[in-house]
Amino acid sequence: MRNCQRFFDRYGEYLPDSDRVTVIDIGAQNVNGSLREVTPAHFKYVGVDMAAGKGVDIVLDDPYSLPLEAESADVVLCSSCFEHSEMFWLLFLEIMRVLKPTGLFYLNVPSNGPFHRYPVDCWRFYPDSGNALVAWARRNGINPILLESYTSGRDKERFNDFVAVFLKDGKHAELYRDRVSSTFTDFDNGISHGDPYISNFGVFPKGTIGRLIRSASAELARRDFKLARRNSANDIRV
Repeated sequence: MRNCQRFFDRYGEYLPDSDRVTVIDIGAQNVNGSLREVTPAHFKYVGVDMAAGKGVDIVLDDPYSLPLEAESADVVLCSSCFEHSEMFWLLFLEIMRVLKPTGLFYLNVPSNGPFHRYPVDCWRFYPDSGNALVAWARRNGINPILLESYTSGRDKERFNDFVAVFLKDGKHAELYRDRVSSTFTDFDNGISHGDPYISNFGVFPKGTIGRLIRSASAELARRDFKLARRNSANDIRV
C-alpha cells in the first residue's frame, strides 16, 4: 500500500487530472487491503481478479487474457499477484497490450518471504527481473522501458517487495522525468532509466534471511572469541 501510494504521489502529477484516467488493478480482491484506497478518487478504477469478491469489478475466465480493449488503460496496477501466476510473462504481454502508448504499469511482487499459496506460490523477483520482462516484451514486438525498480525495505511485514514501473512505449520516456526512488532511502538495488549505476547496492536486501544469518554469524564469532579468551585466562582446555 505504501509503495503504491509513493507511485501515485510521484507519477500522478504526470497524469491528466480528470476522471478520464483509467486504472486497472489486476489481482484486486480485497484480502488484506485494496489499492483502490490509494488510487486518486477521481480516476476510473477497475478491479480485475480470477475470483469474485470484495473490490472485484471484472472476473477473469482466463488469467492470461484481459477482457479489455487494446490501448484503453492509462495505468495498470498489479500487487502481490505475479508470484501466484504460473506464467506471469504471458500476463505481462496482456498488460502491455491494454496500456496506452504513454501508459504505466506498476508492479509490486515479493523479492523474498514465506511460502503462501493463493492458490499457488511460484516466484520471487530479483533486481534484474524488470529488465528481463522488458527484454521478453521486445522479443514480442513491444517497446517498453523500465522507468525504475527497487527492492523496498520491510516495515511490519515479512517480505521485501520488488517494485517496478514500466512505460508501454519508450518513445515517451521524456514525459516521466522523476522517480519514486528519489523520494525515500529505505530500498536496495535501485535501477533507473538512463542511469548506468545501481543505487543502494546490496547483496542481501534489508531484513532478509541472509542479513540475519550474517548478523547472527558475527555475533557467534564474537561470543566464541570471548569464550576462548576466558578459557585461555583460566588455562582450561576446550
